[in-house]
Amino acid sequence: MNTIDTEDTLGLSFCERLPLAFTHGQGSWVWDEAGKRYLDFTSGWGVTCLGHAHPLITHALTRQAARLLQSPNAGFTYSPERAALLRLLQPLLPGELSALYFCNSGAEANDAALKLARKITGRSKIISTHGAFHGRSFNTLSVSRGPENAERYLPLLPAISFVPYGDGAALAQAMDSETAAVIVEPIQGEGGVQIAPEKYLHDAQRLCHAHGALLIVDEVQTGFGRTGKLFALQHSSTPLQPDILTLAKGIAGGFPFAAFAVTAAVRAQLHKDDHGGTYCGNPLGCALAHAVITHLVEHNIPEQVAHKGRQLLDGLHTLQHRHATLVREVRGLGLLCALEFHDATRARELTLRCADQGLLVVPTRNGIIRLLPDLLVSTADITTALAMLDGVLAEAR
Repeated sequence: MNTIDTEDTLGLSFCERLPLAFTHGQGSWVWDEAGKRYLDFTSGWGVTCLGHAHPLITHALTRQAARLLQSPNAGFTYSPERAALLRLLQPLLPGELSALYFCNSGAEANDAALKLARKITGRSKIISTHGAFHGRSFNTLSVSRGPENAERYLPLLPAISFVPYGDGAALAQAMDSETAAVIVEPIQGEGGVQIAPEKYLHDAQRLCHAHGALLIVDEVQTGFGRTGKLFALQHSSTPLQPDILTLAKGIAGGFPFAAFAVTAAVRAQLHKDDHGGTYCGNPLGCALAHAVITHLVEHNIPEQVAHKGRQLLDGLHTLQHRHATLVREVRGLGLLCALEFHDATRARELTLRCADQGLLVVPTRNGIIRLLPDLLVSTADITTALAMLDGVLAEAR
């Protein structure tokens, strides 16, 4: 029985998988069990930001694994690795964010942010946006995609409102004295790489302050250089000030790790036993995150991403014009890009066609394919990916 048959027979799967099983990778490339090579423009859904098998990550992993994986008494003791990561990351945070908590996933970071916002404000109402994605825990599921998304899981969490993404007037109408928080992505990833107008985020900030609510900004997918800045909020010409910022994916280059950051005002209202977790801030995750973030900063990777992102987006626009009957729109910032098709049903088919040609892309809802190469992808590999896409679109058309 091969790998795919074994997993289909013995494992649980909640998605329609691609019929591929990978054994190893190097940089932007991976190999399947048959030895076929693929150009990875998914980076594990934005996680392997330094590519596959980067020696920096291998060294940090093996060095720390040989020392200490998990602190005795977990979160009840201190860790040099955690302290080093706090010292490194805190000065890099946007706005007035000043305190950090490390956890295991973006969903957990968002779940904690929602829970703590309700605790701090003494209110229950959360405002999210249509098309958003903040996780699959019960709390985050209720603020993802739209109200119909949580209807499969009863009982529904009360006091959840959805407004159109980017619509400041709708957000203003939804805000009231019962609102605990607004949660928003600077760019909707799962929603199809929808980029918020700069004014919208400022409107959200202003409305939250006016109503005594907290602004939670979800940079799980956009953080750590993905958009050409260390954080997507930094693209704003006027500083933005979230009360809580959630981070994950690229933070540790492929190891499950996440964080949320808060302002001093929020920190002052948090107390012992408000949150916790067995693996939160474990030494191994902290050591890996420290190595990855140090590399991103010291080598100015976000600036390189901005340059490569322009190359990728320009190439996608060329493909849009060439295949206008297939491609409806192209969007992107940095190395987070999307192709939207006129026929939404074709995204899955085109994803499979890309894989046949040796290119891995991410199918997203609403007839959209996302491209999320690693941040170190070469300009030559971007050219190769565009040529592969061109061939696939020509064949499909």
